[in-house]
Amino acid sequence: MLRVFITGVAGFIGSNLTKRLLETESDIQIIGLDNMNDYYNVELKEYRLKQLIGSERFLFIKGNIADKICVENIFSKYHPDIVVNLAAQAGVRYSITNPDSYIESNIIGFFNILECCRHSYDDGNVGVRHLVYASSSSVYGSNDKVPYSTEDKVDNPVSLYAATKKSNELMAHAYSKLYGIPSTGLRFFTVYGPAGRPDMAYFGFTNKLIKGQKIQIYNYGDMYRDFTYIDDIVTGIIHVMKKTPQETSDGVKYKVYNIGNNHPESLLCFVETLERCLIKAGVIDKAADKEFLPMQPGDVYQTYADVQDLIRDFGFKPKTSLEEGLTKFAEWYAEYYGIK
Repeated sequence: MLRVFITGVAGFIGSNLTKRLLETESDIQIIGLDNMNDYYNVELKEYRLKQLIGSERFLFIKGNIADKICVENIFSKYHPDIVVNLAAQAGVRYSITNPDSYIESNIIGFFNILECCRHSYDDGNVGVRHLVYASSSSVYGSNDKVPYSTEDKVDNPVSLYAATKKSNELMAHAYSKLYGIPSTGLRFFTVYGPAGRPDMAYFGFTNKLIKGQKIQIYNYGDMYRDFTYIDDIVTGIIHVMKKTPQETSDGVKYKVYNIGNNHPESLLCFVETLERCLIKAGVIDKAADKEFLPMQPGDVYQTYADVQDLIRDFGFKPKTSLEEGLTKFAEWYAEYYGIK
C-alpha cells in the first residue's frame, strides 16, 4: 500500500483530494492531519471529515503541523511515501489582522514538514518519494504581465500571506537542493465549489444574499479572478502526485505549476452568475443591492494563470465553467442549509 500523508485534510482542498483518492485508488492508505481550528465554522470541517472516516484506508489524526513532535511521530510511525502539504493559514485580508497565525502555520509548520522529509532518508531508508505542497496565485502580487507564468519574477508580494507562500517555494527549493527531496509546488487560483471556505467571496456573498443584505463590490467591480473549480484542482494535484519532477540543470528535483482555469472573469460577471445560479437553485428569489467600494489592502487587480506547463507535462487543463461550478455550489448550499 502506498502511504500518503495529507495535511489540512479537513480543509476544502484536502478533504476533496482525500475523497477522490479513496474512491479511485485502491492501493493507497491515507494518513490525514488537521488541527480543526476555528478560523471558520468547525462544523463545516466536521461535515467534510465525516465523508472520509468510514474508509478503512483512512486514518485521521488531530494535530498541528506547527507541533514538531506531532509531525515527527507521524513520520516515524507511518513512513509516508508521498506527502501533500495543504495545511496553511489561508486568506489575504486575515493576514493583515492576525499575522502570527501565518508565521506559525505557513512558515514554522512547513519547516517541520521539510525537516521530517529530510530525515526520512536517514539510515539508508527510501524516505519520501515526492513532496507536493500548496502555494498560491497570491505570490504574483501586482505583476502587470498576464497571464501569470511560473517563470515570472515574484519578488513583490502585497500581503503577508503571499510572502509566506513564496517563502514555502524558496524553502522547498533549498531542501530539494540540499537533501534530494523531490518537491512540487502548486499555485492555486481562486478555488471554489461545494463545501468551500466560508471566507471566500462567493460563500460570503451567498450568506448576505440569503439575509437580503447589501453586498460590497471592491474596486467598483473592476477586478478579475481566474476562478478554478475544486474538481479541477483535485485532478491537477493527483496528476502531479504521480510524477516526480525532472532534475533541473543544477541537479534539483523541483518544480512549480499554476493550476488555474486560464480564463479570468470580472467580479461583476461573477456576482451576476452567482445570483442567477442561486435563484435557479431556490436559494434566493432576487438579486441583491450592491455597494461599490475602493480596492482593499492586500487585494490584487487580477489573477490569470498560464497553464502551458500543466498541459505539456500532464495533458491536463482545468475546464469547468463558472456557470457549471457555481450551479453545483448553489445546489449544495440549498441542500446543506435546508433551503427550499
